Amino acid sequence: MLTRFRAVLLAASLGVACAPLMAQPPSTPPAAPSVERLDPALDAVIAPGTSIERVATGFSFTEGPLWHGGKLWFSDVTGDKMRSVTPQGEVQELIANSGGLPNPPQGASIGSNGMVPAPDGTVLMTQMGARRIVRVNKDLSIQPFLSDYQGKRLNSPNDLIYDQSGALWFTDPPFGLFNGMDKDPAKELPFNAVFRYADGKLEPVITDMTLPNGIGFSPDFKTLYVGNYGPEMYIRAYQVGPDGKLSAPREVIRFPPGSGRGGPDGLKVDSAGNIWMTGPGGIRIVTPQGKVLGQIKLPEVAANLAFAEDGHTVYITGSTSIYRLHSKVKGMLPLHVNAE
Repeated sequence: MLTRFRAVLLAASLGVACAPLMAQPPSTPPAAPSVERLDPALDAVIAPGTSIERVATGFSFTEGPLWHGGKLWFSDVTGDKMRSVTPQGEVQELIANSGGLPNPPQGASIGSNGMVPAPDGTVLMTQMGARRIVRVNKDLSIQPFLSDYQGKRLNSPNDLIYDQSGALWFTDPPFGLFNGMDKDPAKELPFNAVFRYADGKLEPVITDMTLPNGIGFSPDFKTLYVGNYGPEMYIRAYQVGPDGKLSAPREVIRFPPGSGRGGPDGLKVDSAGNIWMTGPGGIRIVTPQGKVLGQIKLPEVAANLAFAEDGHTVYITGSTSIYRLHSKVKGMLPLHVNAE
């Protein structure tokens, strides 16, 4: 997640003009959520006439959705809370000060973010403020899990996912740092990496992306997808080999300046292999070959999404609100999801 203010700081810290991120004109958002059909093949994914409903609202900036225990868990990044919402719209605060910082500055991007169920039934959650990944136990108590690489603190873990081998993959952009992000004196790592954690070993597997953010796998786990928030906005794919070795990087889709508000943030993959990618102007449904089938447009910026229930329900974290729609194609649920 990246606020407009942090986009300016980022551009300055990278030594580039603000235009690549700020060239998106303040286009008028749609008055109501809608699905734009860009290719007839979208009809096999989202039925024509599918409605998008707002389930709950009144938050600061929602992120990190996870279907867990019959509810949607989600983070309020600037509100510094982790909450849940039932399918009926009943909201409950689960963890206050979810970013892990004492006396956090109001309105900063320091709350919790991405979450993923772990094999032992707990949930791993990223804390942007505390710059670490923690374990959320069944009683909602928190235990440290990962916080450093070779003695240096992580930047600000963002999104994370397990693969079939039990390895944990996560992105580590600097969004939780306060003073210019990459030029923040608190930043200890020389890169903004995609990490892989397996057998007690943490390894940076991608180090040449400026702002790695959303992350996901193809249904067969042979392809890894990572979104880059900016200044260049794109989704990149990698072939995944034995022991997590990555090769053959290719660009799936690139978002030109002026594509709308927001940027490549969270992403999920459905059982047909389509990538559901938040990006400027809304969520695009993209084939593995990079063909855009359609776009989900909201009256606010969509930061992330999650498949839920039986995999045919899609929840979207849209800034101040949670939205929901039905997918004809079943989505990939997290490997260890608790669907009670």
